[in-house]
Amino acid sequence: MKTVRVNASSSYDVIIGKGILDSLGEKLQSAVGACRLCLVTDDVVDSLYSKKATASLEAAGYSYEKFVIANGEASKNTANLIALLEFLAEKRFTRKDCIIALGGGVVGDLAGFAAGVFLRGIRFVQVPTTLLAAVDSSVGGKTAVDLVAGKNLAGVFHQPSLVLCDVSTLDTLEPRIFSDGCAEVIKYAVINDRPMFDRLGCGIKNNVEEIIADCVTHKAEIVAKDEFDNGCRQLLNLGHTVGHAIELCSNLKISHGSAVAIGTVLVTKMAVALGICPEEDLYLIEDMLKTEGLPTRCDFSAEELAALATADKKRSGDTITLIVPYGIGNCKPLKISVNELVSYIKKGL
Repeated sequence: MKTVRVNASSSYDVIIGKGILDSLGEKLQSAVGACRLCLVTDDVVDSLYSKKATASLEAAGYSYEKFVIANGEASKNTANLIALLEFLAEKRFTRKDCIIALGGGVVGDLAGFAAGVFLRGIRFVQVPTTLLAAVDSSVGGKTAVDLVAGKNLAGVFHQPSLVLCDVSTLDTLEPRIFSDGCAEVIKYAVINDRPMFDRLGCGIKNNVEEIIADCVTHKAEIVAKDEFDNGCRQLLNLGHTVGHAIELCSNLKISHGSAVAIGTVLVTKMAVALGICPEEDLYLIEDMLKTEGLPTRCDFSAEELAALATADKKRSGDTITLIVPYGIGNCKPLKISVNELVSYIKKGL
């Protein structure tokens, strides 16, 4: 078992290990103390892990309510957010109480947003059950729901009180869902850790606990420096600006991880075309993504992608920031005008 400390506006532990879901109730006693709990999950995770989680809560003396949404990105919407807030109010939850997010990134983002705004903020705990949530969305306090105009356009920064990552839950993931998480793992290595990238060549699944700890450690260091995403935290958006546009262009048929993989290759190809990234590094990134079952191309036009990317939250006035690899382990922000975005995307297609 590994523990990573995140030091932000509030500090908390990320506990990573095999079979530790059984200790959820025990860990909550020290993290949040005595309170009522609302377990938020989706219908797939509910059937797999809710009994184990609630048995642990009951053994530790906790009472709880349960709120279940449908599995999938389409559930990360304002309707479910309002429904959850109404549920919390109906069940008379107070500021002393706590939400438990049991699931992937959709559940974590939705539950975290609700926790951030209900009664102007109550505590919540992340229990990620996907690789993507374990290495990325469960850590750092970004919470959000999607709007019709774009991904994650409504949300708040709200740090969890604890993150408990039981790597055993990854054993039940479909291969394509595990691959989604691999895109985020590879992202961390491309951003600032060439030795980590080289280690990934042995296979992410073969050393998943250590890899999750590496990713969380990287993210904790960045969040400690820039909790509210005004500086170096923007590096974590590698592949995401175009990636979010790809998701929307596909009507969410292309998953987040797949879209980030395509977006990462696109900006790397763009960097090669600009003469700032070695072509060899592009081939290494493409090969790594393909090895983990991820796509590296899409059929959408630069115009289609730019139209949606300009609605992304990373736009500021008439400019938008792309995170660009200068090589594996060395990424930098590139600020361009919105009017230039089409031509830059074309360089990567």
